[in-house]
Amino acid sequence: MYRQLLAPIHQFLQCETPDAWIEYAKKPENLGIILQDHMMCELKAAQSAMFLLRKYAADTAGNQNLLQWMKPYEDFAYRKIGDLSSLKGKSQITKKIEARSDQPYAQDIIDKMVLLIKEELHHFYQVLEIIEQRGIELENITAGRYAKGLMREVINHEPHTLVDKLIIGAFIEARSCERFAKLAPYLDEQLEKFYISLLRSEARHYEDYLTLAEQIAGQDISARVAHFAQVEAELISTPDEEFKFHSGIPIS
Repeated sequence: MYRQLLAPIHQFLQCETPDAWIEYAKKPENLGIILQDHMMCELKAAQSAMFLLRKYAADTAGNQNLLQWMKPYEDFAYRKIGDLSSLKGKSQITKKIEARSDQPYAQDIIDKMVLLIKEELHHFYQVLEIIEQRGIELENITAGRYAKGLMREVINHEPHTLVDKLIIGAFIEARSCERFAKLAPYLDEQLEKFYISLLRSEARHYEDYLTLAEQIAGQDISARVAHFAQVEAELISTPDEEFKFHSGIPIS
């Protein structure tokens, strides 16, 4: 059903999720880790998009509105303030974000990233709802090597920094889409339907990031895409000491 949707994802990524990761992830005792790390990945995806908005696109008033939009989720995730009911309906921003006048691509970033953040925060809420329904106790989930390994490759001067971060965003979203699709058949009916329901938004997020990277670079970015594809594939296909949603092959 989703072969056409996933075809460009598989072409973009250099490798599929290893079977060894799937075998480990589908064990019932690892479901709590999968769900909690997935929830935090949704928040981190929203935060990454928020950083791009605040640094490159939003005016001063917009920056403050963005911080207030994210605050309830960060309070819950990092400071244990709030609960499921206090987060309900908070994924929608209440004030318009105005574009900076000195950035020609600011409005394009706003148009794509605001929608992305809305969806990522909604997914955060959905995963939290599932966690609570199943009586899974929330734990502190530390960051794995995946995103850090990609970020180490970013060129540290503009506009290359922004372009590289957008390319990284494309790979993270593409890998999420691929991994949801590959893991879903091994989960119970509720989770299988939920993960399949996420595929379209994750695929669109990957496309949005890549489109922005190409637009802002104003030149061929295939060499940088190929570089990050190689780095990303190595992180996914090599042994990993920590088991995460985006980790490599688990070390038993």
